Amino acid sequence: MSADTSAVSRLRLSRPDWLASPKVFRTEVLAGLVVALALIPEAISFSIIAGVDPAVGLFASFTMAVVIAFVGGRKAMISAATGAMALVIAPLNHEYGLGYLIAAVILGGLMQIALGALGVAKLMRFVPRSVMVGFVNALAILIFMAQVPELRNVPWAVYPLVIGGLALMVLFPRITKAVPAPLVSIVILTAITIAAGIAVPTVGDKGELPSALPVPGLPDIPLTTDALITIAPYAFAFALVGLMESLMTAKLVDDITDTHSGKTRESIGQGIANVVTGLFGGMGGCAMIGQTMINVKTSGARTRLSTFLAGVFLLILVVTFGPVVSTIPMAALVAVMILVSFATFDWHSIQPKTLKRLPIGETVVMTVTVVFVVATHNLAIGVIVGVITAMVAFARRVAHLAEVSGVVDPDGKQAVYAVTGELFFASSNDLVYQFDYAGDPDDVVIDLSDAHIWDASSVAALDAIETKYAARGKKVTIIGLNKPSAAIHGKLAGQLADSH
Repeated sequence: MSADTSAVSRLRLSRPDWLASPKVFRTEVLAGLVVALALIPEAISFSIIAGVDPAVGLFASFTMAVVIAFVGGRKAMISAATGAMALVIAPLNHEYGLGYLIAAVILGGLMQIALGALGVAKLMRFVPRSVMVGFVNALAILIFMAQVPELRNVPWAVYPLVIGGLALMVLFPRITKAVPAPLVSIVILTAITIAAGIAVPTVGDKGELPSALPVPGLPDIPLTTDALITIAPYAFAFALVGLMESLMTAKLVDDITDTHSGKTRESIGQGIANVVTGLFGGMGGCAMIGQTMINVKTSGARTRLSTFLAGVFLLILVVTFGPVVSTIPMAALVAVMILVSFATFDWHSIQPKTLKRLPIGETVVMTVTVVFVVATHNLAIGVIVGVITAMVAFARRVAHLAEVSGVVDPDGKQAVYAVTGELFFASSNDLVYQFDYAGDPDDVVIDLSDAHIWDASSVAALDAIETKYAARGKKVTIIGLNKPSAAIHGKLAGQLADSH
């Protein structure tokens, strides 16, 4: 191969995936524009939740999207200011002011970088599918619920506009998919309301859009230990909630696109993006399920370009075209989010035939996750409760898998017990009661060839069995331990206090 050919091959390998074809490029650009339009009212709403100026939320969405496009581990996922993060740090702002909120965002970002480097993303393997389905369904419900206030106590014209927007987005893809249906719907509904002079709530009613670019700087707080102690708990909660939402959303996008993402890179990237956001005076954020679904599922984006342009278009729209953006009717964006909520919900998971096939424990875990997320509006709490419920259900199920069968030799000199199954804290509790201490001969053999010892509770149970036999002058021999079981038994046997 010549040097020129080699150079061309390297160039092809390094070419961004969004340059694969004009169609891909067009899809990414238009998807970024649609997401930017959907981000504006959300960012303003979350700013209100946090008790800050709309510019704080809008600039946060800009910096989060732009930075994560370069340092994130999940292509096409959208990160911006979110309601969950706003709720975490809102009390800090209300009590101490904006400077403390910004400081918490920066410290939270540094914590995310540290947690990412320590491998916190690997904990995602412990999130079962039933919790993931519950997470997705709860998000869909929350997205829909967030639109309900926009449909209360509003002019009657809002309702036909929403219905018209939904109809456009359902029917337009049958004509062409070259332009995202949500973008067409937003443009047409905006044109109708302006041309007909229809008075309905608009994006401008949510708050005043900024007219200048963000400027970097450090938060205005005293550099004291007391200040650090004040912001640290909020920063830690901010870091955990942000990572959990982002990693769960990344896993969802993995499933939708049938591609893999770098969860550790995403964790560290979220931290970097939040540090940068804090330095630019933003309120911080994490992955956004609604806007990500618009980008990936509705608009068909698959590369980092759409994420980057969502941030760039957002800034251009609010700073340069603020007066135009302000005229967009909220009904148009409400219609987009309603469609997103329906597309996000896993309808297959609640079909009667699906529920009949699933073990009851799986359905309970999914339901518990949904109920806690919707009730608390906190995705982290719902997922944690769901995982704990799944662990309890799993422990109850496998606790009954350890069985003991005993055989006494014909000459009556030896009793052999075969233990089968997994021995851990749940299954080993009943192990002690499966032996005939009084009736067995003096020589007892416990065969663990078909069992596995997992924890100290199992070793303690075996110690208790030996102690009970020893009290009657009988000897116990344990055989058949596999290598891991032998290691933990050899290390702990006789060293644990007898709890029986």
